[in-house]
Amino acid sequence: MSKRKKKRNDPFDVLKEARPNELDAAFAEADEEVFSVFDCLTCANCCKTTGPLFTDNDINRIAKHLRLRPGEFTEKYLRVDEDDDYVLNALPCRFLKPDNRCSIYDVRPKACREYPHTHQKRQHSILHLTKKNIAICPAAERIVARVMAKVE
Repeated sequence: MSKRKKKRNDPFDVLKEARPNELDAAFAEADEEVFSVFDCLTCANCCKTTGPLFTDNDINRIAKHLRLRPGEFTEKYLRVDEDDDYVLNALPCRFLKPDNRCSIYDVRPKACREYPHTHQKRQHSILHLTKKNIAICPAAERIVARVMAKVE
């Protein structure tokens, strides 16, 4: 307990100190609560400011949907980043429609389906990602605030 009472330089330290099972349970509960009332279509900041990583499966599935060869899709929409991953070549996402809906929603990349990753198990291992996501996603910010209140 005294460990938790120490002054922290980073608010995320309280999450890092939590037991993994407790952290996963707190995130799962907060994720469900927040997304039961939060409408991503009012924001779509993730689609406007960041791009997902595209796996080979994503590329093949989306290319098929768009009636393109995977190489054509890659050439038209993607680039290779500094980590050798396929990412969008332009932002906002070119599949984002003016009403904040996704024109390829049914076949969207895995990273988009899982964003902001707050429902996933093993939250300890992705806290660095969650820390980045709260700057982009208001729902993630609300989820983290609820989790911090529970584990502190």
